Amino acid sequence: MFLHTLITTLLLLLLPRQALSQTTLTNPVIWQDHPDLDVFRIGHTFYYSSSTFAYSPGAPLLRSFDLANWEAVTHSVPYLNFSPANAYNLTSGSRAYVKGIWASTLRYRPSTDTFYWLGCIDGSKTHIWTSPGGNARQNGGEVPPQAWNWSPRPVISNCYYDAGLFFDDNDDSQVYVAYGNTQIRMAQLVVDQNGDLKEVRNQVVYTSGDMTLEGARLYKRNGEYYVWVTRPADAQFVLRGKSPWGPFERRVLVDRIGGPLSSAGFAHQGGIVDTEDGRWFYLGFLDAYPGGRIPVAAPLTWGGDGWPIVVRDGGNGWGRTYPLPVNTTRKVNVLGPRVDEFKGGKLGPEWEWNHNPDNGKWSLSDGLVLKTATVTGDLFAARNTLTHRIVGPKSRGTFRIDVGAMRDGDRAGAVLFRDKAAYIGIHKTGNTASIVMVDNLNLVEGSWTTSSTGRVAATGPSVTGEIWLRIQADITPAFGTNTGRQVIFSYSTDGRTFTNLGPAFAMSNSWRYFTGYRYGVFNFATKALGGEVKVKSFAMEMV
Repeated sequence: MFLHTLITTLLLLLLPRQALSQTTLTNPVIWQDHPDLDVFRIGHTFYYSSSTFAYSPGAPLLRSFDLANWEAVTHSVPYLNFSPANAYNLTSGSRAYVKGIWASTLRYRPSTDTFYWLGCIDGSKTHIWTSPGGNARQNGGEVPPQAWNWSPRPVISNCYYDAGLFFDDNDDSQVYVAYGNTQIRMAQLVVDQNGDLKEVRNQVVYTSGDMTLEGARLYKRNGEYYVWVTRPADAQFVLRGKSPWGPFERRVLVDRIGGPLSSAGFAHQGGIVDTEDGRWFYLGFLDAYPGGRIPVAAPLTWGGDGWPIVVRDGGNGWGRTYPLPVNTTRKVNVLGPRVDEFKGGKLGPEWEWNHNPDNGKWSLSDGLVLKTATVTGDLFAARNTLTHRIVGPKSRGTFRIDVGAMRDGDRAGAVLFRDKAAYIGIHKTGNTASIVMVDNLNLVEGSWTTSSTGRVAATGPSVTGEIWLRIQADITPAFGTNTGRQVIFSYSTDGRTFTNLGPAFAMSNSWRYFTGYRYGVFNFATKALGGEVKVKSFAMEMV
């Protein structure tokens, strides 16, 4: 126990912080799955919003002071208040895999000190959440953790697909949303006395013909309006006009340019942001499965004709490194390796549940208590699986779990979670809790129904109390290849010596599930509710 505490303390001391001597930005800027990004700045603070599909809470918000080091601070959608509720709650046999929060948008309205998040859900209505009162404008954009106060607002009965929200910098009562697929539309909104958004005008401002364009973001520079749109999944285009209503001209920004990683896609579908001293940067993402879609950044210049230009490397590609955008002494808890002992009153912002959790079946009490929340034989149908993005290119996630309160028929463990999944865990049969490695858990691509609930590929010894379960994952990009990156599962009964169990698992490189692989921890019943486990720690380390 002393050794484990010492190791944990050392890891906590080694947690990455923003390095004060750092002089470069290295791509990928975050080696985690954070796609469909929307980026903006308030004072000296940069914010980055991302999509999460059926994970809850949704729409994570990241923060940075230099565009190179990012930390998670909150989620704009604390729970998925979408219809049908049973699908997002994983109840009544329904589910919402690959639904939910796609490319959404988030901006700050200075005059009322309010953050607005907008997202079209399932092709129907646009949901809105706001967080007021953080005093961001007066504090250089910084919001204290306790000041985030997200609440749902009335929906708009129109789908703002792949939207870009914009409060005009001259008068933030002038509100616009650029959105659409191939037909790019502009909606004008007003903010009523309650702070709610209502549409007052809507029209098509650009049509791309037979070429798909989507992922709209709206900006204003030197009195002109720019709509950034992507050709999925390999190019970024820019529309430019003197009015939000056009007419718009179109130029190519990047089209299938190489780098900065091999066996990954091309940088596309992003946004731009300026620094306090007037320099601009473009952030996009790469398809980098099995890890997902990961962000990259590059400086942006403006030609004498007012069109933007991405700064490339010596080989005319996307640079692996660039000079650090901002030199600052402000620190962040950089996304990446970390130790979490599940202390305090709430989960950290790096964690997301598979669908909305049953909040009556989990708690934080000197660890994370997971009571069984579902009776099922299907992990994909079980509530309260808690997930964490994997850091690349190679890492391992280790869960320390007390399984002493499991009941007959319960199944708990550490899962490599995606539509093609595997886990190492505990199956309780009668009074015996056996360590198992299970693979071949599969969803049907497209319908996302379960085609296989898994097979026990290997069995280890029985346990009675604490167990350390480890997943070691190589998410080096293998997109567009037949290479299945390997995952190794292992266990330990003392936290020091680990034993591999089962065959290596080959991850899927398919993009159709959209999100990348995640580490996860679960506990469900196959016979009756009542059992529980306590997750005492999670450690994610580079290997």
